[in-house]
Amino acid sequence: MKFGSVLCTFMFCMLYFCKAESSTTTPSQPCHMLNESCQACLKNVSCLWCNNPKKCLDYPVKHVIPNNADCSLSAARWGVCWLNFEAMIISVSVIGGVLLIGITLCFCKCCGCCCFKKDSSKYLAEQARLDRERQERSMRQDERKQDRQRRNDEIRRKYGLVRDNGYQRFQDESA
Repeated sequence: MKFGSVLCTFMFCMLYFCKAESSTTTPSQPCHMLNESCQACLKNVSCLWCNNPKKCLDYPVKHVIPNNADCSLSAARWGVCWLNFEAMIISVSVIGGVLLIGITLCFCKCCGCCCFKKDSSKYLAEQARLDRERQERSMRQDERKQDRQRRNDEIRRKYGLVRDNGYQRFQDESA
């Protein structure tokens, strides 16, 4: 999460500083006359460099994303020459999505909404029901254990095997 926000900040800073630097040296020539190189073309902030036909175009201000008829996204460069438009769009959208999901989850966790509520009555009722069932099972088990002990004691009394001391040795009466 931190890496994505650092990368996004770095990318926007690079684009901003490149634009700020180029805006101070903005030539008065129109974009179609700056076909020498990518750097020369991108010195004018209103220009877009296309790698496939290697030409400088006016940035299509009516559209946020350049049209494929003018230049494909993978060949388009804007702001800096080393970053193509397609990679920039994909990385910014992924980073933006991750940040949006992270902020939403943090907001839900901080506000205590959704399923992050720890004292939710639904979960408390479920926990109480489970505790009640556990106690009932324990009571039934204790009853069965006492009943089993009572039956064993009756059988011992019937056959004369009752002992006062549990560690007393049985003596054979026939001997």
